[in-house]
Amino acid sequence: MPRDLLRFSPTLRLRALPPLLGLLLAGCAVGPDYHRPDAPPVDRYTAQPLPAGTASVAGAAQRFVVDGAMPEQWWTTFGNAELDRRVDTALRHSPSLAAAQAALRQAQENARAAGAVRFPAVDANAGVTRQKQSGAAFGDTFTFAPLTVYNAGVSVSYGIDLFGGTRRGIEAQAALADVQQAQADATWLTLAANVITASLQEASLREQVRATEAIADSQRDSVRIAERQQQIGATSLAATLAARSELAATEATLPPLRARLAATRNQLATYLGSTPAQLELAPLPLDAIALPRDIPVSLPSRLVAQRPDIRAASAQLHAATAEVGVATAAMLPQITLSGSAGSQTVHAGELFSAGSRAWSLGLGLTQPLFHGGELRHRKRAAEAGLDKALADWQQTVLVAFQNVADALQALQYDADGLAAQLAAEDAAAQRLALAQRQYRVGATGYLDLLQAQRDHQHARIALIQARTARLADTAALYAALGGSWRGDTSTEAAIRKP
Repeated sequence: MPRDLLRFSPTLRLRALPPLLGLLLAGCAVGPDYHRPDAPPVDRYTAQPLPAGTASVAGAAQRFVVDGAMPEQWWTTFGNAELDRRVDTALRHSPSLAAAQAALRQAQENARAAGAVRFPAVDANAGVTRQKQSGAAFGDTFTFAPLTVYNAGVSVSYGIDLFGGTRRGIEAQAALADVQQAQADATWLTLAANVITASLQEASLREQVRATEAIADSQRDSVRIAERQQQIGATSLAATLAARSELAATEATLPPLRARLAATRNQLATYLGSTPAQLELAPLPLDAIALPRDIPVSLPSRLVAQRPDIRAASAQLHAATAEVGVATAAMLPQITLSGSAGSQTVHAGELFSAGSRAWSLGLGLTQPLFHGGELRHRKRAAEAGLDKALADWQQTVLVAFQNVADALQALQYDADGLAAQLAAEDAAAQRLALAQRQYRVGATGYLDLLQAQRDHQHARIALIQARTARLADTAALYAALGGSWRGDTSTEAAIRKP
């Protein structure tokens, strides 16, 4: 502290502290500065260039809109009000989302608390002490009478962030809040995708149950026909037994389908924040769910900026970078300013009189000398944590690119598969109709009819599954692309405001 300042009055000294602190705080923070890693230098997700869209199936094709705008409520592109209601219910009532939002608020408040160290700590204190001193302390045998000491005052302390350790600590806490922000966004996105996927699965299973029940009804008619023909000697017992066996095999597929349907409904109840007994779902026919036609495909660079898990990994990398600065600053000198002003007297009525005033100003310096290697190892640990965070970020990006590539290719193959299943179902239906006509006139055996029924059953179920897969993979692509981009949600700038 300059000597001229020491000759100033206490008031002038206190007034001089803010500009002095500003000069001291203008220094650079030790440790590396955070820079978000660059996205992989690619312009597409798949090995081959992305086509303009998928094949057209029954007049429906999906078009890939490169760098198109992602709707925030992307599930509305399926054009079903019941589907929208389910997602809205889940987002309002799911405990998992509520927990993620509470964790975010907790992290943000911790970050704000960490930011408070940028300001001096000011405390008021007051006390009354009854004491008796021994004259031996003064080399005398005189006995002092007991006395009461009254004191009141204000104390101020401030750690000068000369090397930026405090700033790096604030930066780390803000980055951890950003991690929670990204994780809350990921929970939001995952919950919406799970509701869509489970709803599609529920609609698909309902269709499969209805189709299987219709097939079983048809087979029961065939069993009755076989039994009548056996009675008049037009067919053998073997044919009747074969019909009964086929019916039993079809009926045996119903309990597992119904069990999966019940489990899917129970899962939906959890997503929507209710118990299975409280769940109320309106019918959701598969035919009532529209196939989104224009699919926005974010550029790889945008994906790195908007996908929640990548943002969380970026924020974790930011926090790890700041922790290196914290560990480095801990090895350097620590400077603390302190001051107090108050009054002390043995008479309560004279507590704030002129003669009772007291003040102090202090400057403390601490330089770590020997800590058994603790500080050095903590810095090395922070550097290792930084290496890990960078590797985690790289792995997260690779998985994200894989997810998008898988979903894009799945949509292309889903269209081809659906076209093939439509053709297969149509052919199986025609063959079944022909086998039924031939069987009525005795032109074919019952085993041929049973095989035609079996093929048609499998074709109908496979067609339902193919239609569901196309819709579900569309939802998976929306989720893989990270949903809508909400802009910069960084906590660090927010907590810098007093």
